[in-house]
Formats: sequence, structure tokens, C-alpha cells
Amino acid sequence: MTERFVVHLPVVVTDLDCARRMGRMVARSMSFLSLVDPGETTVSYEDEQGVRHRVFRDLRLSTGRRCLLAASHDGDCTRRLPR
Repeated sequence: MTERFVVHLPVVVTDLDCARRMGRMVARSMSFLSLVDPGETTVSYEDEQGVRHRVFRDLRLSTGRRCLLAASHDGDCTRRLPR
């Protein structure tokens, strides 16, 4: 099994919802790289890095990849963003 690592990239935003949006934006922009698993993206408060908040739904699709919509989205999961 290949080892996995986590890259921590601190950002300055106003609240947890903004951090989740920023996390989704960064993960989606990097999703063209096969080595990146955007569905596993989480955010945390700087002083509570052990408490992570998912930004995407924790559900694997039939393809084995994860849903790329917000963790609290309504409707079916998908790898494509709604237009």
C-alpha cells in the first residue's frame, strides 16, 4: 500500500463555513492531479487541528471516487459541480 500524506495549508477566513468553502475551492482546483484525493478534504480551527470538519460528503461513488459536493448538500451525490 502506498503511504498517504496530508498537506496543511493555513488560510485566514471569518468562520467555519468560509473555511469549508475555501477548502472545496482549493480541492476542486487541484482535482486534475491524480495524486490528490479532494473528497478527503477537511478543515479545522488553528487551535483545534485534531478536530476536523469535512468539506465534501463522506460517500464513495460506484467509481470509487468521492462526491465533490458540499458535505451538507441535498440530492444525489456526483463528481460534477452543478451549473
